[in-house]
Order: sequence, then C-alpha cells, then structure tokens
Amino acid sequence: MSEGKRALITGITGQDGGYLAEFLLERGYEVYGLIRRSSSMANRKWIDPLDIKLIYGDMLDSVSIENAVIKSQPHEVYNLASQSHVGISFQIPEYTAKVNAIGVIKLLEAIRKFCPGAKVYQASTSEMYGSYDREATEESPFSANSPYAASKLFAHNICEMYREAYKMFICCGILFNHESPRRGLNFVTRKITNGLVRMITGKGDETLLLGNLNASRDWGYAGDYVEAMWLMLQQDEPDDYVIATGKTHTVREFIEEACKVLKVKLTWNGKSGLDEVGIVEDPCGNVPYLGFIQISEKYYRPVDVHFLKGNSQKAEKKLGWKPKTSFKDLVNMMVWSDYDEFV
Repeated sequence: MSEGKRALITGITGQDGGYLAEFLLERGYEVYGLIRRSSSMANRKWIDPLDIKLIYGDMLDSVSIENAVIKSQPHEVYNLASQSHVGISFQIPEYTAKVNAIGVIKLLEAIRKFCPGAKVYQASTSEMYGSYDREATEESPFSANSPYAASKLFAHNICEMYREAYKMFICCGILFNHESPRRGLNFVTRKITNGLVRMITGKGDETLLLGNLNASRDWGYAGDYVEAMWLMLQQDEPDDYVIATGKTHTVREFIEEACKVLKVKLTWNGKSGLDEVGIVEDPCGNVPYLGFIQISEKYYRPVDVHFLKGNSQKAEKKLGWKPKTSFKDLVNMMVWSDYDEFV
C-alpha cells in the first residue's frame, strides 16, 4: 500500500486518467486531477464518483499548471493530458503541438521549480514509430507521420533531456493502442462497437462509415496499461518502456470479432478500398439486412501508419508487467458495455 503518497494526474477525464485514478486510490494515494473548466460532464462521469481533488487548469497555461503542482505537492505526476486523436491532429496541428509538446515543457518547468523530487510519468505513444514495419522496442527508430506523433516525439525527447540535464526522475511509457469502454466515440474501436450496437438495436444509422480497414494495430486494454505506468515510478531509476501485447489485429478483424460477439452475420462485398461494403445481416433471416459498413475517404489520413506492433519484454523483465486482457476479451467487454447502454 502507498498511504500518504500524493499523485497529480493531468488528463484525468480521459480513459487512462479514470482507470489510473481508481488504481491509485485502491493503493491509498491522495489523488489530484488537473481538469479544464471547459471539460464536458460526459467526460467526467467516470471520475465524479471518486474521491479526487480536482484542480482547474490547462496545459496551455503556465500559471494554472504551477498552481496545481504547488497545491498538490505530488510524490508522483502522471502526464496523460494531450490532444490524442491522430486524425484530428492533421486538422488542428498547432493546437496539438501546443498541448502535447509545449504543455509538457510548462509542466516539467513547474515540477523542476516547485516540486523537484516528484517522479514523473510521460505518456508517449507508439505513433512515434511511424512507418516502422517491424516489432518495435525501446531502441527502434522513431519516424513521426502525423502532427500528433511529432508533438509526442518532441515531448519524449524533451523528457529525456530534462532527465539528463536536471537529474529528474522521468519515465516515458511508449504505449501501443489501448482501448476500453471508456474510449471516446471518435476513436475507431469505440466507433465500431457503438455503431454496430446502435445498428442492430435500431437506435442508430443503418450505415457505419469507416476508413482504412486493413490498418493493423497492437490493441490492449487501458485498465491493464495504467498498472505499467505506476510500476515505472516504483523503480529505483527512471527509464523508458514499451507497453504492448505483442499481437496485432486489423480494423477489419476488430469489426468481425464485434459481429461475432453480437451474433450477427457479416459479409464483405466489393474490391478492398472505397468500393468495399460490409453487409450486416440477421442470422435468422427475419429482415434482409441490419445495416452496412462503408468506406469513406473522409476517414483516410493524409499520411497513414499501416502497422504497429510492440515488444514489451523490457517491461516484463524489469517491471514484472504483462497484459492480462486478450483481444477477444477486450472486444467483448466494449461491445457489451455499449449494448447495456441501449437495451
């Protein structure tokens, strides 16, 4: 147990923030969360029941960040705040850079000035590897292919610099895709589960629009990954770690698994790409079809990353961490969580 320890979490309204807050509270932490005043109530529903001390602030505002650090005097800081949607980062690159990159400098400076002994976790991302087409480790080369990835790579590098220059305890977790029922609806996994559930219950559109079905990702469960964040800060020396399952699945496979969970028939017609259509059918044949999955150019990225797979052997060896939730269990969890909202 960690009674008496204080933790400050930025980005606490995101899926990782909620799971991490629960994890830390179970271990006796006093948890503070940095929250934007503009944060919607929908984003707060996971954390409102928790015993968290919320501090209003913004990663774009140095004064509010300094106030949060001074007020919480944390033993551990978890920086989970970011503009984390890759596709949207192409539309708002400047804002993405300010939050994900410059915001990290503001936070590190506040910690260095007012709480230099705090241990810091920085949420890095597998997107930093870009078009790297092999299993990635901590030593693999980075090649950012989006404003989001570039901003996160800047933050990753600046954390390494602060660690060396100021001897700060900073760990970067290079997390591969991790999902949950708390994932935002604009992310493809939740868009799929929520869209299919709405389709078969008659409470949504008959057509689900998606982008590249053949993009392959290393998908894990966010609830498993927050434990790795915490374990990094329990070590004697700071370091960077890849956190992943080591298994990949395409968007197409995610859709197919979700249809299996819902016990509906899925048939793909047409040439792969914009002409392909997925027909979702009632296996009992009561109606001709339930809906369609169509491909829209709108959801293609200007530069796409087709393959991401991580090797977390270092985390397994040094942290004793392994993913607990399988791909099938993750999809099942997300589907039934959405189903419970409508039925």
